[in-house]
Amino acid sequence: MEQNHDLTESIIAHVRDMLNERQTMEDKALHEYIEHYVFQQADEHRLTSMQMKWMIDRTYNAFRGLDVLQPLIDDPSITEIMINGYDEIFIEQDGRIFKSDVQFESSEKLEDIIQMIVGRVNRTVNASSPIVDARLQDGSRVNVVLPPIALKGPTMTIRKFPEKPLTINDLVEKDSISEEVADFLKKLVLAKYNIFISGGTGSGKTTFLNVLSNFIPKSERIITIEDSAELQIKSVPNLVSLETRNANTEGKGEITIRDLIKSSLRMRPDRIVVGEVRGVEALDMLQAMNTGHDGSLSTGHSNSIEDMLSRLETMVLSGANFPIPVIRQQISSAVDIMVHLSRLRDHSRKVVAVSEVIGVEDGEVQLSPLYEFVEEGDGPVDRVIGSLKPTGETIQNRLKLEMSGIKL
Repeated sequence: MEQNHDLTESIIAHVRDMLNERQTMEDKALHEYIEHYVFQQADEHRLTSMQMKWMIDRTYNAFRGLDVLQPLIDDPSITEIMINGYDEIFIEQDGRIFKSDVQFESSEKLEDIIQMIVGRVNRTVNASSPIVDARLQDGSRVNVVLPPIALKGPTMTIRKFPEKPLTINDLVEKDSISEEVADFLKKLVLAKYNIFISGGTGSGKTTFLNVLSNFIPKSERIITIEDSAELQIKSVPNLVSLETRNANTEGKGEITIRDLIKSSLRMRPDRIVVGEVRGVEALDMLQAMNTGHDGSLSTGHSNSIEDMLSRLETMVLSGANFPIPVIRQQISSAVDIMVHLSRLRDHSRKVVAVSEVIGVEDGEVQLSPLYEFVEEGDGPVDRVIGSLKPTGETIQNRLKLEMSGIKL
């Protein structure tokens, strides 16, 4: 639609002037007004029906949507939108990254959209507090960094999630997990094993956490705790979703993950689901798992299960002066199962390891690998061929399975 760029900007300017005069206008009425005005221009400028539709959508999105980003948000094949500056936007589509031909008209327009997004979820971002996490109305995760921290101008990254949450069957069909391991993990969730999911950026931790959370029985009360609410648990009616809050402009009013975990323990939860632990809240999460909230779930960033255990130690140490042996004992008592996800070289996301935490020996947390991803043969360079294979080890702690009457 490049040939009609000037006309589109003229229509947007006309609608802006109209709105300035009227002050307020319902969404439906605005859309009808824009439609009528574009139809008036159609004959003079010989617009096709496709051009008219594009102009109507573009103009409406400039006032009620996310401006030039709206078509990218609406495209289900796009999973990530990376805005490095007002005129430099990259997208991830089908696991690959491309530069988009879409751009904002100015840095100021991009900042207007950013302020609209964070304002809708009661967040604040400005020069004195230039970093914020937020979300879109559809649950998509948003990270914003403003100048002077971002040298190229306002920067925003949007991680989109499917409109319909993925199920375990979807993951099996995508070959992200084998049917055997999916059934195994489902039984462990039902039997109230504490499960920790690790993985790198973009490996699918939140999606997998959501899938496991939907195995939780309907009769239980669940508290979810997240930086920005993303989980879509549909199967549990007795659900409370909590979200952190940033400090205000005076530096007051901050509510952290740690605050929410402590508060959740007074809310009579059967299980606690923590979206991601990054710091001192790891200690509170471990203590919650250790104090009668079996079946709790959480995630964390790492390159392997072993790295995740090491990171958990570091997180706890950042907020408590405990001896290392005490911390390792806490971890081994709290976490039953570790699941690691990875994004492979062909851009596929897979479960690559499942291990049981079996205790502490010689001062080290001991793991018993149950399943590991094994590549099979020489496939195409751009495709990883392999599957999760049982290691031959069986789960040692069967008490929870026995108590719940579930057999493997």
